Amino acid sequence: MPKIAIALVCKTPAIGRGKSRLWPLLGQKRTAQLSACFIRDLAETLMTLPATLSRQCYALFSPAGTEAALRKLLTPDWALIPREADDVGQVLEASLKALLQAGHEGVIFMNSDSPSLPGALIEEAINALHADGDRLVLGPSLDGGYYLIGLKGFHPALFRNIAWSTPAVFTTTCKHAAQMGLPVHVLHEWYDVDEAEDFQRLKAECDGQPPFAAAMVQGGPARHTRALLAAWAAVETSPPQQANQG
Repeated sequence: MPKIAIALVCKTPAIGRGKSRLWPLLGQKRTAQLSACFIRDLAETLMTLPATLSRQCYALFSPAGTEAALRKLLTPDWALIPREADDVGQVLEASLKALLQAGHEGVIFMNSDSPSLPGALIEEAINALHADGDRLVLGPSLDGGYYLIGLKGFHPALFRNIAWSTPAVFTTTCKHAAQMGLPVHVLHEWYDVDEAEDFQRLKAECDGQPPFAAAMVQGGPARHTRALLAAWAAVETSPPQQANQG
């Protein structure tokens, strides 16, 4: 049993499913295409981590019954787990318990909204969990949430009484940890792509502008996302087809 479980929390991409805040900007079809690229890119980043970092990758996905569509975006070694619940906290709490009971010594949950998340940050999170002593690992995101959370022990209080999808998620989680006396290892900040502003940041990064002026880490390759954005740009800048005058 690999020591660390890495679970990507995602919705299987489909038209009209997920990332609805991007629909006014991109439309439902393009949003679904973008979501698929995000998952592919994060999966590739995880596969490039050093082999010495013992881990098993999981996809905590919804809705149930979409395994075949999601499997097309991942390599065969990924395990797929349906994640139906009322809120994110319930998903994380139940999944943490199950993965620890399965024999993993630590569990990392990642969102599927950060296609250029640097592999170095995931590697840092794994190493932090390998270190002696109990701790919480958090990767703060620009919107006030977190893109990654890692734990060695079952601490359900970290997922309760959280105002999910608000700017208070990260700070509230840190307060819960402090009340428990649980040390927190904080990773470098990164960003999610949920809003139109986030999408513009993503486009700028793909055009060569680092998302953080003083970033200590380089963004991941995100090759599928970059290719998709380049294809869209090519269509938008191509000259209109002339009507057949024959």
